[in-house]
Amino acid sequence: MDAALELREGHSHDELDTLGAGDQGMMFGFAVRETPELMPIPIAMAHRLTKRLADVRKAGVIPYLRPDGKSQVTIEYDKGKPVRVDTILISAQHREEVDVETLLKPDVEAEVIDPVLREFDLDAEGVRILVNPTGRFEIGGPKADTGLTGRKIVVDTYGGMAPHGGGCFSGKDPTKVDRSGAYMARYVAKNLVAAGLADKLQIQVAYAIGTAHPVSLAVDTFGTEQVDPGRIVDLVWEAFDFRPAAIIRALDLRRPIYKETAAYGHFGRKEFTWEAVDRADELRRAVS
Repeated sequence: MDAALELREGHSHDELDTLGAGDQGMMFGFAVRETPELMPIPIAMAHRLTKRLADVRKAGVIPYLRPDGKSQVTIEYDKGKPVRVDTILISAQHREEVDVETLLKPDVEAEVIDPVLREFDLDAEGVRILVNPTGRFEIGGPKADTGLTGRKIVVDTYGGMAPHGGGCFSGKDPTKVDRSGAYMARYVAKNLVAAGLADKLQIQVAYAIGTAHPVSLAVDTFGTEQVDPGRIVDLVWEAFDFRPAAIIRALDLRRPIYKETAAYGHFGRKEFTWEAVDRADELRRAVS
């Protein structure tokens, strides 16, 4: 687009109003005090498992593994708190001659699952472990599965612990709010939780195509707020700028950083700017 609606209608001369949202839609950001990176434990553990699976393959620890693989984790909650690991599922591509039950499963348990479980302070007694429950997994990657884009939206975000607006991230530049709006919503949610204003918090933001300012913004603290929820909403409007150009500038999104988001999720990784908690002290002071 040539200019955002606000600029074209003469309501603004702010340079940050020159860029309107590249499409309509809603985005969600989420943070919860379950891990040091303020992510839900199920998706955090699932990403650790897939990363460990890749590491042991690349290092030759399990030499017969091939590149394709995925994981899923089921955590038991009690009164909203994670208490026990219920099920761990790993599907791992392997060479043709490998026996799943006598070789693959014991190796994956010893070299992948057990080391990751030790990283989390959760009861894992009696955990159900499923390794390649369909049997052999010899053909993988694009030879086995090809199709439409945008099929990774849950594993890229919060593993189903928060809603999703439906727009994928990959393949989109930061003018597309499906990507930049979701990054900003995570940044805001994480800083609010890091500031101690809530233990669990969700931001929902929505845009109209061609407009710079969001058309709605909502905050849900799930009853975990430490200050008045209305004050948190006001603080979000006061302290953060959700216009696309402002997001791009604040999070420095016009850099070649996106290759690293292709695996292991977009959130909970300290190398990304939207994971910084550099506004937490400021937010804490604002409500004190």
